[in-house]
Amino acid sequence: MAGPVIDHRVKATNLPWAVDGASLAKQLGTDHIVLLNDLEATGYSLALLQPSEISTLNRGTPSPQSTMALIAAGTGLGEAFLFWNGDRHVVGSSEGGHTDFAPRTEQEIELLRFMKKRNEFVSVELILSGRGFHTIHEFLDASVRHPSFDGHEDDAAPEITRLGLAGQCAVCVQTLDLWVAIYGAEAGNLALKFLARGGVGVAVGVAVKIRKRMEDGAFFRAFCEKEKFAALLAQIPIYMVLNEEAPLLGAMSQASLAANSGKAKRNPA
Repeated sequence: MAGPVIDHRVKATNLPWAVDGASLAKQLGTDHIVLLNDLEATGYSLALLQPSEISTLNRGTPSPQSTMALIAAGTGLGEAFLFWNGDRHVVGSSEGGHTDFAPRTEQEIELLRFMKKRNEFVSVELILSGRGFHTIHEFLDASVRHPSFDGHEDDAAPEITRLGLAGQCAVCVQTLDLWVAIYGAEAGNLALKFLARGGVGVAVGVAVKIRKRMEDGAFFRAFCEKEKFAALLAQIPIYMVLNEEAPLLGAMSQASLAANSGKAKRNPA
């Protein structure tokens, strides 16, 4: 679920949904209910992915038992971290996507001003999500419009990214440039906050759909552009997850763990 899991319950952040683990257990007739934040589930998939399901954005210097970080821009912006417990990486969820947008350049400062006219609070998720493409496009040049602009903001993202990747609309190209740079900068912020020397995973969502732009170096450059830690950040491996079913894979692994734990309790040695 895309929302914080508190007391075995989840209230979705961007949807009018609520899930209660105890109610589910009663309805399904099982004690093996595990509620996971969507990024938490994705985090548990990382150790299960095959090399073909990963694109390396920066090889860096691997530190396998160090803390890792995970970021995923899609319908919203998810962020999580993975810490080594002596045996394996355990995932901790967060609501980091709802922290404040921190502009770095004059252009990004103007983008913040543009968004403040419409929003009391400007979280980084408002930009690093599907709806962020429409917002950035309007900020850059509101006079240029496309057919999808007459629908929901999220509906414009596929058209903007398609035209931008094909180079068929100059404003769409600029939109992709700015979006990718902000995404790389936020991933770098996350890496610093958790000192994620074990690596940063960029999970499924928008990244896979604009893979060519994610791999051209702009994301990595923005990732490293920090006051005193560019050299450290350049050593951090960055991996892009290509398997769009990774969250389900991670959820399955935790379901299996819960079921096996239940069997052990019923059949003690």
